[in-house]
Amino acid sequence: MKKFDLEKAKAQKTVGKMKQEGVPGQFGGAADAALDRRAQRKLDQAQGLVSFPVKLRQGVIDQIRERAVQQDKSTNDIIGQLLEQALKG
Repeated sequence: MKKFDLEKAKAQKTVGKMKQEGVPGQFGGAADAALDRRAQRKLDQAQGLVSFPVKLRQGVIDQIRERAVQQDKSTNDIIGQLLEQALKG
């Protein structure tokens, strides 16, 4: 066997191993995140939660985040409380 053929066989062996190992975490993180999002969506649906994207001014967002930190709650909880109060009044 010639030296070139040996090196070619080594390269093919390395490529084969790389294909079997799959995608490394830094590149495969998106696949894991999709599964996590899917699981989170199912949990949210079980709680009766619906995604409702809204665009707000930065000042309002800062106030909501500050209040969430003060009350040790999530921003979603704070926004939900504020909307319920606004709709009742």
